[in-house]
Formats: sequence, structure tokens, C-alpha cells
Amino acid sequence: MQAIREAIYEILHEIQPATVRQVYYQLVGRGVIAKTEAEYKSTVVRLLTAMRRAGEIPFGWIADSTRWMRKPTSYAGLSDMMEQQQRFYRRALWDSQAAYVEIWLEKDALSGVLYDVTAEFDVPLMVTRGYSSISYLHEAAEAISENGKPAFLYYFGDYDPSGCDITRAVEAGIREFAPKANIHFTRVAVTPDQIRRLNLTTRPTKESDSRSRNFEGDSVEVDAIAPSTLRLMVRKCIEAHLDREEFRRLQVVEEEERETLRRIARNFYAPGGKPEGDRLE
Repeated sequence: MQAIREAIYEILHEIQPATVRQVYYQLVGRGVIAKTEAEYKSTVVRLLTAMRRAGEIPFGWIADSTRWMRKPTSYAGLSDMMEQQQRFYRRALWDSQAAYVEIWLEKDALSGVLYDVTAEFDVPLMVTRGYSSISYLHEAAEAISENGKPAFLYYFGDYDPSGCDITRAVEAGIREFAPKANIHFTRVAVTPDQIRRLNLTTRPTKESDSRSRNFEGDSVEVDAIAPSTLRLMVRKCIEAHLDREEFRRLQVVEEEERETLRRIARNFYAPGGKPEGDRLE
């Protein structure tokens, strides 16, 4: 068991942040544990819980975006609001680019693995959570149509009967609701070529899946691809449409505008250190 703990630490030190499922696939791929659901639940889930509680690995090394809290944004006062806004201020970095890019992801659990890359480039990360609702596809199609630029959509999902059909359904839905838009839709992962080239861990295709009749071979979850590899794939998709010189120019402008907001926030304080906006009289 100690050897498994050491392997978990080495894997996460290399590829974090990662989901629990991705750690499992990395352990299976390296021959540390057997490819069974029992090993996933009884070994990987249990050890990752124990190791985080014991401080052996940081909580931030494990990504879990499936559970979240709803709460309105609130501030201690006007000065606090101004301070927070200058930190989060972002330029619309794609307004001056020739294309519009979105990254589509089947699994919500992996959004925390990819978000750092999409956020860096101000690119929407669209999570389907299986089959998307018609409302979600309609809203996505409206955004693409209103943008008016060639839209490049890159999809990341499981290679199994439903996963492949979800790709079809997403593309068909967006094209239905944005019939005049110039849409380029590409399934980036998982592909048969990646399964062979990356030696991805497979699982038996579920016969209970009604779409398995026309599906050949074993299935592969997108979680089987190492997080670092997934992030690199996303980065390459985005950078293929990026005018780097213009992007760097806008980043400079963005930082200058943040500094302007910082100066405004500093000047907001009255003599004596009490924020003008927090005075109640």
C-alpha cells in the first residue's frame, strides 16, 4: 500500500491538478493497480481521501468541479468592491481576433483540469455533462451567431457509443440553431488514433448502451488522457487561431487598465485611512 501512496504522489506531482478518475487511469497505465472498479473505489478513492486528510498531498492537487455553491457577489463596502474589480478585470481579448473559439467538454469533473488554460486565453469552456439540453445548445448557437466570426469549436469527450453520439448531437444542435453561422466543429479527444498512440487504458463497452450495436471495440474515457496532455491539446487548439502580436498588445493594455483601477481604488480612501464609500453619515 505504501508503494501505491508513493506512486500517487509522483503522479500528482507531475500532472496536477487532476481528477480522482485521472489518477486511477494513470495508476492502471503504469501497472501499479489492476483495472477494476473495486481498485478505483477501494484503493484510489480511499487513499486519495486519506492522503489529503493527512496532508501528504495538497487538496488543490485534486480537481472537483461537480459540486459548487450559489451565492450573490457581495462586498464590505465600495472600496472593497473597487479593489476586487481591479483584480478580476479582463479585456475581451478576442474582439480583435479574426476567429471565435470555444472548448467543449463532456465531463464537468474535468472542467477544473482545463479551466486554467481556457481562462488564460479568455476562451469559453462549454461543459455538456452528457447530452446537452436544447436550451443550452440554443444559447450557445445564439452566442456564435451574434459574434459573426468564423467559429471553431473543439470537443473533448469519451470514446464510447454515447460519447461519440453526444459529439454528433452537439454539432447538429448548434448547426440547427445557427444555420447561417460559419462553424468548424472538431472532435479532438478521444480518438482511435490517440487510443493507439497514447496507449490509453480501455474498458469493456457497455452492452446496455442502446447505441453499442454499431460501435466496435472497447471504450475509453477522456479521463484516461493525462491532464498535462489534455491541457496541451486545448492550448494548441486555441493558439492555432491566435494573432500572438495582437494578443500580447491587448494584454499590455489590460494591465495598464488594471493599474488605472488600482489608482482609483487607492485614491478612494479618505485621509486617516477610512474609505469614503464606507461612511454612513
